[in-house]
Formats: sequence, structure tokens, C-alpha cells
Amino acid sequence: MERLSVSEIIDKINNEEFFEAVADDYSFSLKIDAYVPYLCGAVHDGHQFRKELWSNCLHTEYDRWFEEDPCTKEFVKTHPIVIAGCDSRFEYDLNRDPENAIYDDAWGKKLWKQPLTETQHAESLTKHATFYLVVHALMTKLEEKFGHVIVYDMHSYNWKRWDREVPVVNLGTSNIDNGKYGKFAESWRKSLSELKLPHNIASTSKINDTFQGNGYFLKFITQHFKQTLVLATEFKKIYCDEYQQILFPEVVHAIEHQLQYKLKEHAAAFNRAFNE
Repeated sequence: MERLSVSEIIDKINNEEFFEAVADDYSFSLKIDAYVPYLCGAVHDGHQFRKELWSNCLHTEYDRWFEEDPCTKEFVKTHPIVIAGCDSRFEYDLNRDPENAIYDDAWGKKLWKQPLTETQHAESLTKHATFYLVVHALMTKLEEKFGHVIVYDMHSYNWKRWDREVPVVNLGTSNIDNGKYGKFAESWRKSLSELKLPHNIASTSKINDTFQGNGYFLKFITQHFKQTLVLATEFKKIYCDEYQQILFPEVVHAIEHQLQYKLKEHAAAFNRAFNE
């Protein structure tokens, strides 16, 4: 892996180079092993939280971990193009628009003892902006090269706060062109319902059951790239103990291993339908 500036990353994309890099401010990573008509994103995978903010934050390290999406990059790490956030959503949320990316409160609890300074605010928003510069460059290259593109927007969610049974996987489709792409949302839902999980966990999947796909990553790509489908894919946190902060590596591995072929098969079917 290299450490590169945003301009260097964009140059490599424009030149169709293969590389794996972290941004020079360590805010996100991007791997491109091949240029293919699909990519995987994990914008909430990050846990970093810059030190100057520690003493001003009312949320504990555990509070932050609880609301982040650990292992979502791990789920898709073998795929050719993977972009992932490294910073915690508690510093700035890549899945919110710039005006709302920095929380004042989070999940009903005030976040800061004192309001952030203008300098602190600007530093976080700069990282948000540079991430989307790279997303724009990457999507431009892929649409120019292939035509239609599909993005797997990976997330996870806390299920124990729900007072009803919730699906192992939820797809949010309220902001996609369902007339054009709905059958691919349904085929992805069906494929994920057939996951084989340890400990006799029944793999259920639904569309717009717990979340509707209102994130900024999906909206940004959908707004700017009319030949791209983004599938917001939320995994129930069956792969960890939310309250004890313990990861279950055997469950993480099972998901990652099966997504190696399930995701490729789905992306290949999408490519055949629109690009061949």
C-alpha cells in the first residue's frame, strides 16, 4: 500500500493504473486491482478519531464503535475496487451531505462539550470533500470505460435497539431508479437471503424494512452518474456482540467468503444486461 495525495490518486485513476493507497491524511483508502464495472464502498468502516477532539467529546470510544460499521470493508476486501473511510463518522459522516456531516448530537446525546472551532470544523469538512473528489473521478472513469456501473454500498446496523424482528440484510432502494434497476435490487436481496451463516443464524433479507437508502454516498453517485446503480446493503450486526464490543470472526469470515462469489455473480449479471 502507498500513501498518496488526492491529486496523485486521481492521476492514477485517470491513467487507469492499478494501486492500493491510503490518502496522505489517512482519511480513506482505495484499492484498484482491475478496472471493472462494479465497486464496493464502506464509508462507515473507519474508527479513527483525531486526538485533538478526544477531550472535547462526550461520547466514549465504545459509544463511537457501537454506531460505526466495523468489518464492512472486510466483507468486500477481495473485490477489485474497494473504497473505504478510515475516520469515524463521529468526526464527520461520509454518508451525510457536507452541511450535516458534523454532528452536534448523535443518537440522542450531545457530542461536544464545547462547539468545534472553525478550524476544527474546516479540517473535517476538507476530508469529506476530498473523499468525494476521488469518488467523482473514479465513477467518471468507470462510466466512461464501461457504460453502466453498479456500486455495493456496504453498511451494518444495531439490531438490539429494535423492538421487533429485523432482517439480517436490508436493502435501501428509495433513491434508485426502481423502474430501471428494481429487478437487480430484488436479485441481490434474494442472493443474500441464501447466505449460509454459522450458529444456525437464519439469513433473512428485505427491501426498505429498517432503512430506505437515504445516505449521501448513494445520493451523490446517483445524482451525478445516471448509468450507475447503488445498492445500499445493511447487515444486521450478527457478526459481533454489540454490548460487549466483541467481534465474531467466524461470522465475518462466512459473510466475506460467500460475498466473494455472490457479489461477482450479481455484478456479472448486471454487466451482461446493460453493457453487452
